[in-house]
Formats: sequence, structure tokens, C-alpha cells
Amino acid sequence: MEPVRQEQFANIITPAWNAAGSLEATAAALREAPVPVILADAASPDGTAQRAESLGFHVVQAPRGRGAQLAAGIAASTAPWLLLLHADTRPEPGWWAAAQAFMARGPALGYFDFALDAPTPAARRLERAVAWRCRHLALPYGDQGLLIHRDLLDRVGGVRPLPLMEDVDLIRRLRPLRPARIGVRAVTSAARWERQGYLRRSARNLTFLALWFAGVPPRMLARWY
Repeated sequence: MEPVRQEQFANIITPAWNAAGSLEATAAALREAPVPVILADAASPDGTAQRAESLGFHVVQAPRGRGAQLAAGIAASTAPWLLLLHADTRPEPGWWAAAQAFMARGPALGYFDFALDAPTPAARRLERAVAWRCRHLALPYGDQGLLIHRDLLDRVGGVRPLPLMEDVDLIRRLRPLRPARIGVRAVTSAARWERQGYLRRSARNLTFLALWFAGVPPRMLARWY
């Protein structure tokens, strides 16, 4: 498929799988930005591609896996700035003005503050834990949205087509650059956390992160995930 050739200086890249039901809310949040949204689907059987096209997204197809889908979306863009954003993550109002101010400072890597769409104390505790991780370990995850200049991305070889941990892999390869806060929250669905349990899912994620840093191949981790 031909790259998206636009005069805008940014594109939003969204990997998706069976996300038809969440795309309308995502599209509503993204309308603040007059830039194209490139949705990388993986032949979702629920009609994700058709729903995305009806909402005005530019759709590309890729092998299933967030890393491969992000790589395909990035390849379809010619913009100097890229916002890598999950399909169930929605930046809060005012995000585009904050992103523009961030981009005006020059090539960098930025992230939104993590938030969940649940009113529970457990959700607030997790948000504080993620804020601590970002502040002290300089390790935001992809579910916060990552805003990156293409020069930086190209310098480290882009997003690798990993089935898991593609966001951690990217942050690690960009060091010693420290990601910076954009200053606006991005709200992610709490459904998986509530279904699996906050403590259980948090422990599981930390275990997989430790295994990845220990050198366990991502494809093996993906089979266990």
C-alpha cells in the first residue's frame, strides 16, 4: 500500500486487533489533531478494518503482533513525528496542544501520563505505580502513547517486529535518552485489569519484564503471555 503523503508534520499510528467496538471513542478523542490516523490491522475477524475506514482512518494490514503492526503503520507514514497509540487508549482533552508544545522543543521521545477508566482505589494505586516507574526508571509503556521523532526512531532501527515487549525494547535502544512527560493523561481501558485482577496482572507483567531483561526470547514470552 502506498505511504500516506500528507502536508501534516505528524501521524498517529495505531495497532489494532478485534478493536471495532472501541474505535469510535478513540476516533472522538483523536479528532483534536488534524493529522492522519494510520491503523495497522491484522485481519481482525470483527470488522476492525471496515470500522476504521468508516471513521476516516487509513488502514494497512500486517502480521499479527503489536511490533509488526506498528512497523507496518510507520512504514506507511512520511511524517517526521509519530504518535504510537494503542487502539483502546484515548488522550484526554487538550492533548493535541500539549503534544504540539512538546514537538516544538525539537526531536525527543514523549509519553502521556497513564490513567485507567475505572473509579476504583486499585486503579489509582496502579496509576501511581506507573508514574513512579516512568519517573525513576524512565520506562513508559506503549499503553501510555509514545510520541517520537522519526530521526530518533530511524537512528535505532525503528520498532522491531516483536510479538511482545516491543515498547520496552524501543525505550532500551534509545538510551541514554530519557523519555519526557507530555503533561496530559491518556486513558486506557481497565477491562483486562479488572478481569484478571490488579495484583495478579501487575505481578504477571513484572515477571514477563524480568524474563525479557534476563534474555528470554520474545516469541517464547508471547506463547506464555
